[in-house]
Amino acid sequence: MNGARTAASGADDWNTHWANYADSNAHNPAQSYRRHLIMSALGLDAAPAPVRLVELGCGHGDFARDVVRTYPDISFVGIDRAETGIALARSNVPGATFEQADLTVAASLPERYRGYASHAVCTEVLEHIDDPLTALRTARALFAPGCRLVVTVPAGPMSAFDRHIGHRRHFSAEQLESLLQRAGLEIISSDGAGFPFFNLYRLAVVARGNALIRDAAEDHGQHLPLHARAVIRAFSTLFRFNRDRGRHGWQLIAVAQEPAGAREPEARA
Repeated sequence: MNGARTAASGADDWNTHWANYADSNAHNPAQSYRRHLIMSALGLDAAPAPVRLVELGCGHGDFARDVVRTYPDISFVGIDRAETGIALARSNVPGATFEQADLTVAASLPERYRGYASHAVCTEVLEHIDDPLTALRTARALFAPGCRLVVTVPAGPMSAFDRHIGHRRHFSAEQLESLLQRAGLEIISSDGAGFPFFNLYRLAVVARGNALIRDAAEDHGQHLPLHARAVIRAFSTLFRFNRDRGRHGWQLIAVAQEPAGAREPEARA
């Protein structure tokens, strides 16, 4: 559910983001590392059937594609605000269901999926939202009691590219934990993953500044400069040696749970 900022309105142009950056996003080694963390945290191998997984902010379906390919028997529903993202996801992953909805507007959630999810994922979404607390409280309407939610958000310094695609904030582990608790969720675990090489990668992204925006937009990820491809290959190898648990990594990942027997929450407390 990422989005570029439009100069005229100050709003996020979600559709333009996916049109311009969907391909380059797929080349990002951080995406593969993040999916490794999420799949491990979801625990789908040990989950009792039926598994009903909802992704909050599914974008163009990269994560959905991997999940459906690995676990063809689960039911997958992706939700995103951007029409372009949903159209790409439906084309890329015909074996999943995708719905256009705005997490900050309770009335926009598809009624048939209320109380549906046994598992949920919200990855690299909350940093794009002005009011992430309301978004989480609203999304809880989709969770069955005991639903396992995996959330990832960025920590560390913000790059020019981050600002360009609409990051409002980066989080500390304490801020993420507090946000989940205030939303009414029970925290199972919280980690700063990716030390040391994910942090180093993020510093390289910061150092690239506006040049990274030009590389991603002009070539749409198809003909990245030679030096960029070399960096991607190097970090893809180095990421194998990251620490997935701890407090020092700049990839925050938390696992939370919808309280058992919880009533459907209000959008705002």
